[in-house]
Formats: sequence, C-alpha cells, structure tokens
Amino acid sequence: MDSENLMVQESVRSLLSATANAALYSMGHPQVARLAESAYKGISAALGVSRQISLTVIEDELIINGEPPSFSLFLNRFAEVLKSRGIGYLKFIEGLSREEIIALIAGLAGQESGKATLSSSEHIRFGHVELMEGSGGDDSNVSGGGGAQRRIPLREMPAEELARFTEIYEALIKRRKMKVAGIADIVAGFIDAFGREGESRLVAASMRSDEKYAFTHSANVCILNLAQAMSLGIEGQMLHDIGIAAMLHDIGKLLIPVEILIKKDGLTPQESGIMKEHPMLGARHLLEVAGVPRLAVVTAYEHHMRYDLSGYPEAPEGWRLNLCSQITMISDFFDAMRTQRPNRNPKDLKTIAGMMLNMSGSDFNPLLVRNFLNILKRMVNAHHS
Repeated sequence: MDSENLMVQESVRSLLSATANAALYSMGHPQVARLAESAYKGISAALGVSRQISLTVIEDELIINGEPPSFSLFLNRFAEVLKSRGIGYLKFIEGLSREEIIALIAGLAGQESGKATLSSSEHIRFGHVELMEGSGGDDSNVSGGGGAQRRIPLREMPAEELARFTEIYEALIKRRKMKVAGIADIVAGFIDAFGREGESRLVAASMRSDEKYAFTHSANVCILNLAQAMSLGIEGQMLHDIGIAAMLHDIGKLLIPVEILIKKDGLTPQESGIMKEHPMLGARHLLEVAGVPRLAVVTAYEHHMRYDLSGYPEAPEGWRLNLCSQITMISDFFDAMRTQRPNRNPKDLKTIAGMMLNMSGSDFNPLLVRNFLNILKRMVNAHHS
C-alpha cells in the first residue's frame, strides 16, 4: 500500500474517532479538537501528494481513490456512518481548511444546531446520495438520512443488540449471506460502553439471562472477552477482533439440528458426536463470509479444545492454541455455568471460581484464570462499595 493511502486511512481513523467523541460529548471537547487536528493534518499531507482524495461507499465498504483497501473495522465503520447520512462518496480537494474538517465532523456527529446537517463546501464535496429520494447528483447538499450515530446507554443495549443479532442469525438459519457489519457494530458499542460505564458495570451486566440464549450467551461472552483482553493491555483492532470472535464463536450451533440443541435429557452418543461438530461447522462457514476476521474463524474452531488439547476437535501434535481461543474458553464456561439451562441450574460465583481453579492447567490457561478471577473480584468489590 502506498504512503498516500496509509495517510488517508489514518486520517479516516481520526475522523471516525472525532465523530464518535463529538456525538458522545460535544464539538468543544478537547479530545474532539485533538482528533480533528490529526485528521486535518493527515488529509492535508495526502493532498500534498495528490490534489484530491475520494472515499466511495460500495456495498458497505470504503473504497479509497478507486482502490479497495484490506479489511479494516474502522474503515467499514466509517463507510456505515457515511451511508447512514445518505452519502455515496466524499471528496477532499487541495486547499482544505481546518474549519471545513470541523464542519464535516459536526455534521457527521449531528452536532450542528442539534441536527445532522451536511453541506458541500469549497474543498469537501458530497455526491451520489443513495438513501434519499429526490436527491441531487454530484456535489448535492445532504441532510441526515439516518439519524445521528448515537452512543447507546447501557440500559438500552440489550434490545438494540438483540434486534441486530437476531437479524444476523436468522439470515444464517435461512442460508442467506451473513453481514459482519452488524456484529462489528455491536462490539464497537460494547467497547464504547466500557469507556463510559467501566469494567465492573459491564461485567455485571453480562450476568443476565433470558430466553434468547444464543444471543445472550454470545453477548455475555463478548463482554467477558473484552474485559479480559483490556485487562491484558490489548486495544485497537485486535480488541475489536477478539470481540467479534466472541460473538461468532458458537455460530456452528445454528447448523446443528434444533432438536439436539433444545433436548432436555442427556444426548445419546450419536447426538453428542453431532453436537461436537459445531466448532468445525462454524469455522468452515465463517471462512466463506467476507469481512470476518481470521481470528474469529480460529476461535470458532478452537474454543472447545481445552488448554491441554484434550477437548474437541482433536488437535494434531504440537498444536498451539490462539490466545483469543483461550480467553473465549474461560468466558464461555463462566457464562454457561451462570446461566439457567433446561438441564442445569445456575451456579454461584464462589462455586464457579472453585471449579475454574480446579480446571486450571487442564481445561484453562492458569494465568488467564487468575486474571479472570481478579476481574470478578474487582466487580464484586465495586458492587459492594
């Protein structure tokens, strides 16, 4: 990739972060000003190489100067923001000013006079507005077509997530193309909520249960994965990918006969064998879905292998488990033990902690178990303080 496109990508990252912060706080927030300046300098530097830069949204992906970059969560997220405003492409022209960048961020964040108002300027042009009936052609003015990109309060998140998650899973059940963007959006919402609500409240929020087990379990595992990863100092793209992997780790179960999934009595040896195929089925399916991080494929395949490789699928000699898979094993087990299931009552935290300590070194990585129990301890202490 050439240096110009790298500068553009980093500038888009700053634009997206500035828009998110402006939507959450205000245009006057110091973080917004810092990110806006970073975006301005990056785009100006790129314009010094090429006199104009075009960002085009094609099938939910962002194309830079006519070339598709390698998959990136933040580029796809910025494409979603543009699309939600009815913007098909965004063009920057040499001579761009700081004021124009600030106006762009304000419009994308919906901070201008309380409305998502966007208008072409001398050095920023919008065009090919696809989401608005009766819109103009090139460089037409745009008013918000999809509402501001808001940050979802924690208390409202379950309903929001459930609607997206159900749509994604129903598409898979009906053998339609699964869209990763919805999953990425859920994960981004969780990561944002960690910043607003803090680790303890999010981990506590993961201890919920309802009849939508597939959704609730995946969302809970995602939250617990993010808590573990962040406590290990993981951030940025890797953190997003770990969250996406958690949301998709059990996707193979949707390819298992439903009568086996909901059976209240113990499974027969044949049914148990079918159930144990879900990691392979999930990984195979994810390999065919565009935009899925390879980390999600690996995690779907490995999340039942166990730390000592005594689980399933059977691992070849010398197999090395991915860190994300090891984190997911812990989150998966903890949530399963905390959840009411047809054939099992939920267990209390003390009992689960004892079980996990006993399983350290065999089922789970001992260091990750210790880290996870420290997270739970912080949550309990915060709850009682």
